[in-house]
Amino acid sequence: MQVDLSTLNKEQLDPVLDTEGAVLVTAGAGSGKTRLLTHRIAYLITEKGVKPYNILAITFTNKAAAEMRDRLTAMLGSVAEDIWVSTFHSMCVRILRRYISHLGGYTSSFSIYGESEKEACIKRLLKAADVKDDEAKEVMSAISAAKNEGFSPDEYKKINSWRNGIDVICKIYAAYEAELKKDNALDYDDLLIKAYRLLKTDDEAREYYRNKFRYIHVDEFQDTNKVQYDLVRILAAKYRNVFVVGDEDQSIYGWRGANYKNIFEFREDFAPCRTYKLERNYRSTGKILDLANRIIKNNKTRLEKKLWTNNEGGAKVVYYPARSDGDEADYVVRKMYELQKTEGYALRDFAVLMRVNSLSRSFEERFMQYGIAYRVYGGFKFYDRKEIKDLLAYLRIMVNHDDVEAIIRIINVPRRGIGDGTIAALSARAAETGRSLYDVICDADTDDGISAGVVKKVLPFANVLRCMDRAYRAGSSLFDLVGYVIKLIGLREYYSEPTEENETRKQNIREFAHSIEEFEKTNPGSGLEDYLQQIALYSDLDEDDGGDCVTVATIHSSKGLEFNVVFLVGLEDGTFPDSRKATDESEMEEERRLMYVAVTRAKKRLYLTMAKSRFRFGVRQPCMPSRFLAEGGFEEEKSGSSGRDGLYKSYGGGYDSYGGGYGSYRGRREYSSKGDSCNAEEVPAYEPAPVRSGRTSAAKKDMSLYTEGTRVKHSKYGEGTIVTRDEKSRTLQIKFDKLGTLNFVLDYAPIEIV
Repeated sequence: MQVDLSTLNKEQLDPVLDTEGAVLVTAGAGSGKTRLLTHRIAYLITEKGVKPYNILAITFTNKAAAEMRDRLTAMLGSVAEDIWVSTFHSMCVRILRRYISHLGGYTSSFSIYGESEKEACIKRLLKAADVKDDEAKEVMSAISAAKNEGFSPDEYKKINSWRNGIDVICKIYAAYEAELKKDNALDYDDLLIKAYRLLKTDDEAREYYRNKFRYIHVDEFQDTNKVQYDLVRILAAKYRNVFVVGDEDQSIYGWRGANYKNIFEFREDFAPCRTYKLERNYRSTGKILDLANRIIKNNKTRLEKKLWTNNEGGAKVVYYPARSDGDEADYVVRKMYELQKTEGYALRDFAVLMRVNSLSRSFEERFMQYGIAYRVYGGFKFYDRKEIKDLLAYLRIMVNHDDVEAIIRIINVPRRGIGDGTIAALSARAAETGRSLYDVICDADTDDGISAGVVKKVLPFANVLRCMDRAYRAGSSLFDLVGYVIKLIGLREYYSEPTEENETRKQNIREFAHSIEEFEKTNPGSGLEDYLQQIALYSDLDEDDGGDCVTVATIHSSKGLEFNVVFLVGLEDGTFPDSRKATDESEMEEERRLMYVAVTRAKKRLYLTMAKSRFRFGVRQPCMPSRFLAEGGFEEEKSGSSGRDGLYKSYGGGYDSYGGGYGSYRGRREYSSKGDSCNAEEVPAYEPAPVRSGRTSAAKKDMSLYTEGTRVKHSKYGEGTIVTRDEKSRTLQIKFDKLGTLNFVLDYAPIEIV
């Protein structure tokens, strides 16, 4: 059996043939890493006579492992079954199943706790220690960080003695470890640390796996943390035949423990180490790569390399500074429609990438409005996110007191100490008296049939319901009403813990407030019922079937993916780069690497957008363009200036000047959209893409029949009246009886005259 190496270029072939000792390959984006790894493994087996069971290949995701395994099977047949191809965690599970008894206190039948089991256990321990269980997330994060660094509770306490609450964290950490051992269970982090300790302390296990794994391969080496690299060092110590592939320019997971500096340490720890570069890109056009190179060269901590391609042509990278976030979303829809018509792209060719997932809301609403099939990759759609569904549940209760599902959803959000037992007691009382659950809760303090303990727990929630009802009946504007609810239930305090997750939730809540403001602008006279109706209809749109649909994703979740056309949106300082990273050079370099990853997802076309004004912190604020735009050569674009001042100053103040907070609602005037904002009416009516049908052209309808005031019917949205029409773009603005005002392209929309 021979492996065909003719498909490899010289850059790839040289490290494939270099089989003995330590090898580092710095592989740029789209340079064919998987091809390199699979061909090297196949070459070792077919040409060098290496036994398959002596080869280990480690990847970071199950998907990547499966892809590598499939490719090796196609090249080698059944021989590939004996190769260990796995993630770090699955490798450690296999090692521990064989030898964990050597650590003492565990058996090979150990359970693996997921996040839910881990959280439940820590909450029990916090309760036993008389600590509020709303501290669970912080404690979980700290324990995970400690384990990933290989620290015991005592070691972690010593290093973090300055930290508030460190005594509680380490006490719970120690108790949690004891609980896991008692239950013969490991959590996800334990899989790594226990395997490391086993291999470090147990001679039998260490020698067995050192002899077994004579050739070790590690993909995405820049994403390894300390424990993972220590595992590699232990396993490779005897034969030192270790082959790692990585790209420090694509290291974007520092926030979860990844350390790209392992690449530099590897060269010292395994000296003499040969280093190869893969700089030829097979994915993107020359113009896209030029932009990527211009941006990443500003990072100081990196190995010098420059991506290149034989595809030097390609379309120009386009930069569009939008007037507002609404204008930005409309621009993306318009461009998609244009590219479908002129270049034949399908929806699956498009991706909208962003730094934070809160930015997805305006794009999702446009897609739903125009019937554009889409999927949110690696996350939830905006209105399916927990914090948004919680807020919607509060609003639903104001309109419909009988909405039991909404009550149960948020009766303990934020936490009020109301558990299943209390809910069961209240539900039983409702059934007994024939009243609604809502009425039972609101009248609990005057109901002799409800125990004092239940009354004590439910009374704060009852007060919230009463206050919301009064506010709703007072006839406040929708915006003010929502602001009042957010402040009333204390969401600002609920998500105050400075974590990545909480910051994302707060951003989503701010964006939700913006959606309310937009709705009121475009639907004057409409109220809460109308808004909830619209959201319900949006949410009821057919889900995509995994076929032809636009991908919406954060940049972090898009790593490893590629698309013909990428829209990189929200390029404003404070958003991207994140304002919290701006003062730390190492974190700024990670933000720049994130930008590099985003740019290199694009194969044929790349569009960069920012909004000159965006709704933030409860108020519309002017925005500065991202500094990455200037680094990419777009400083003078649309500015008429030869320097930084022309573009940047024209957009007003920066992120740090933004005041207020999403919880500081004090009245409508504070949130006026006058001044720098772009009203919804000012946004042109762009043509939506004809998506679900797969049609490449549409039969033209007689526009003269569709005049202002004409009653029409949409197959999904029901009946409405044409408000305005634009013959040039062939668009109609229709005010629906139950939904509000939407825009449509006549020729593609399922609209009939009533």
